[in-house]
Amino acid sequence: MTTFKLVLEYDGTRYSGWQRQLNAPTIQAAVEEALTAISQTRLTVVGAGRTDAGVHALGQVASFKTARGLSPREWLRALNAHLPGDISALSVDEVSDEFHARYSATGKLYEYHLLNRSERAALLRERAWTVYQPLNLAAMTDAAAFLLGSHDFSSFETAPTDNENPHCRMQQSNLRRQGDLIVLSFYADRFLKQMVRSLVGTLVEIGRGKRSAADMGAILKARSRPAAGRTAPPHGLYLVRVDYDGPSIPPGT
Repeated sequence: MTTFKLVLEYDGTRYSGWQRQLNAPTIQAAVEEALTAISQTRLTVVGAGRTDAGVHALGQVASFKTARGLSPREWLRALNAHLPGDISALSVDEVSDEFHARYSATGKLYEYHLLNRSERAALLRERAWTVYQPLNLAAMTDAAAFLLGSHDFSSFETAPTDNENPHCRMQQSNLRRQGDLIVLSFYADRFLKQMVRSLVGTLVEIGRGKRSAADMGAILKARSRPAAGRTAPPHGLYLVRVDYDGPSIPPGT
């Protein structure tokens, strides 16, 4: 058996998330069906993260084991011939048998896209959350700074969850504006269930003046989900990259 690491890009709009479900299309199911068609045997993929329904990925990582003697390049070409048009395999690499897409990960980079303007979106309606009211980007940036370092992020974890460790080490938490688009970037060693979306929802409330930037520190200390803001909608969220070689801050930050 050979273990392969697979990097995927996908538009999550028409999928019910990553994890296979009964009677609902998912990314995992689509990838496994493509692998099964190629190998003529049932294969299982393990994802680095269980993205929610509507969430997109620029660099989701999955791993699978197979006895089928194809090269990484052959797997890549075959996968892209079998996958639907809104899922693309970017790379396939042979890795050690100890590699696990989820448990071997040392860091993940997520982005959330906000469209901040008074007119509704057409092209980005399923790719960004449109916030019509003006946002105070300086206040949001000040609030995001409270997230850096190791914290208990229970205030930003939605239930139900089987996670028993609410601590994460946030190494990047920043915002940048590109015209009407605001991109929020978060890099940490791990993330809790819907943590990024809960962070974004809280930051938007700060940007709208409903909370102060200093409130973010108190929200963290509360360790209670009701203390934080709303959960932002899924369609603005992107899993950008998963790292496996130790903590890494993306270049240019």
